[in-house]
Amino acid sequence: MSTLKELLKQQEELAQKIEAARSSEVAEALAKVRTLVEEFDLTADQVFPPSRKSSKSKSGGKVAPKYRDPATGQTWTGRGKAPKWIEGKDRTPFTIN
Repeated sequence: MSTLKELLKQQEELAQKIEAARSSEVAEALAKVRTLVEEFDLTADQVFPPSRKSSKSKSGGKVAPKYRDPATGQTWTGRGKAPKWIEGKDRTPFTIN
């Protein structure tokens, strides 16, 4: 049976072999990619097309208010922490039609 020291040494040797194999394979893959990009005259946008996700969701666009305080005219969208004037109350009377 192997001792802990022997197993740890084997683990370290395997980790080095794994890193060497990975580096070699990454280099080969990059060479193939570069050859294909050059051969077909590809652009970065063709290889890595822009994301199809809408930028609106990331832009933090404005949201129309859903509630209005009749006393002050202040509005709230219904998102985030509720303002003091509506906090803990039934929101139906404050709804903007």
